Amino acid sequence: MRERLGADPPVDYKTIIDTFGGGYVDGYLRVLDPGCVNAFYDFIAAAEERAEANEQLWGGGETELSELDEAGARLIPWASTDNEEFLYWLALPDQDPGEWTVVVNEARSSRWEHVDLTFPRFLVTVLTGEIRSEILSDPFPASPYDFQPSSRFV
Repeated sequence: MRERLGADPPVDYKTIIDTFGGGYVDGYLRVLDPGCVNAFYDFIAAAEERAEANEQLWGGGETELSELDEAGARLIPWASTDNEEFLYWLALPDQDPGEWTVVVNEARSSRWEHVDLTFPRFLVTVLTGEIRSEILSDPFPASPYDFQPSSRFV
């Protein structure tokens, strides 16, 4: 994975994927899984597609996310939604992947939301309703939330 991404994902993400696999939360949030045969859940394919799509947007005049001003900073997607929003890690150079924070991009928009939380903390606080994203769908998450492993969809 490191060869294709240029970085290893956070250990907490790898632990979740190794334990549960990628999947579908509340029929809305797709947690991506490296090498998943279902293209909607494939982490590697999404990372490559999003890097190219964002490059085209920013090269075409869209305003680039200011957090990417630091040389070597980049976005790595770890989830998407049915509405085509993407959730990314803000990967900063020389930063441990466990410290990467979360960035949410609104579908078909240049609207970005930087959440200064790491991957596991973001998941816990969003799923418990402790925080609400301004971009993610209002009914998300359900109570109790539902998780369907992507292995059921391949």
